[in-house]
Amino acid sequence: MNPEDLETLVTRRMPFGKYEGWLIADLPGPYLNWFAREGFPPGEIGRLLYLMHEIDHNSLGGLLDPLRRNA
Repeated sequence: MNPEDLETLVTRRMPFGKYEGWLIADLPGPYLNWFAREGFPPGEIGRLLYLMHEIDHNSLGGLLDPLRRNA
């Protein structure tokens, strides 16, 4: 994981799907779990969704709060 990836989670928007336009950091857990079951897309978006899934699954969302304030 890149430290910059955490900042990207609070600034990058979901480019497709049911939650298109939402910040990746704001995607609901069940949606992230669906990707974990069905497979993450290739490339950067898949890597970011995987990271957000891990953060959400381990209840570490508070780590993003200081970054949200700075974004």
